[in-house]
Amino acid sequence: MMSDYTVSRILPTDKRAVRQMNALLENEGIERDKNLDYSIGLFDDNYDLVATGSCFANTLRCMAVSSEHQGEGLMNQIISHLIEFQYSRGNTSLFLYTKCNTARFFGDLGFYEIARVEGKVVFMENRRTGFSDYLKRLQRETSAFLESEKEQDAKIGAVIMNANPFTLGHRYLVEQAAAAVDLLHVFVVSEDASLVPFSVRRQLVAEGSADLPNVICHETGPYMISNATFPSYFLKDSDTVIRSHAKLDIQVFLRIAKALSVTDRFVGEEPFSQVTGIYNQVMAEELASAGLNCHVIPRKADEDGAISASEVRCLIRDGNFEALKKKVPACTFRYFTSEAAEPVIQKIRSAAEVRHY
Repeated sequence: MMSDYTVSRILPTDKRAVRQMNALLENEGIERDKNLDYSIGLFDDNYDLVATGSCFANTLRCMAVSSEHQGEGLMNQIISHLIEFQYSRGNTSLFLYTKCNTARFFGDLGFYEIARVEGKVVFMENRRTGFSDYLKRLQRETSAFLESEKEQDAKIGAVIMNANPFTLGHRYLVEQAAAAVDLLHVFVVSEDASLVPFSVRRQLVAEGSADLPNVICHETGPYMISNATFPSYFLKDSDTVIRSHAKLDIQVFLRIAKALSVTDRFVGEEPFSQVTGIYNQVMAEELASAGLNCHVIPRKADEDGAISASEVRCLIRDGNFEALKKKVPACTFRYFTSEAAEPVIQKIRSAAEVRHY
């Protein structure tokens, strides 16, 4: 059967192919993701689409075979092509989304389940021990930090932040959370999808929290609020998609929380970003049903109102360092007035959009 079909890239400008792709996905009960950067189709002799699959960053998604052609091994062809394409662009650690009833099929193709939202979506990766290795690494970092066993009934908290860049608002959130628990895990979003690179964000969060003795910093890796689990955080998407990504991201967090005995999660109130606002709402519901406490900390404000990272990026873009000094910790101000920050400042200045959506 294989020779009867042609593999062809589906470009956004090919209206007929895009229409067919949308129809095929809809027929198979798959919600088309807006965030796709490479799509392919298997076409028959009449250039009718019989199977499709797409990529976004290091993920495979929106994969479907027409019901009339199932059982012909077409999904294997789609997956093989997409994996080869991903490897060609240097992505060897791959993730995919699939419907709950097809997860077993992808398991047979070498993918392993990380988390699922029942009835919606399963999140999988191509490394058998990828996620469990990440959990072990977090446990090792924690043991090294504590230098002794943690107390049995210790209250352990978590904060996840992008810190793009680290502001007095972030510092306030960490301070408040650290004061409420025995040990606070601060996770810095590792994905380099922000204007301030991860290496800088991580350094500023670590430096800016160094005086708080019960705070340990970690990377989220590709597992939390990354383009893999939660692309809507970085790109515009519909409320429905944002909600299912948020649920998935929180399922991943719950496994991390279990590995680290986390009992409480702290988030900053979100008056600015629609995405984060929806995320916080979903998170409060999901954590409560899992028996974890969710604390929403009011934003730190000054005479201009709530301090936000997007406002800070605007000040950096405009070169208003006098105003910047009042809104960021000393470590952030030192960095942005140093030579090392020049490339980052240029990137912020040349960005079309420095504010959150």
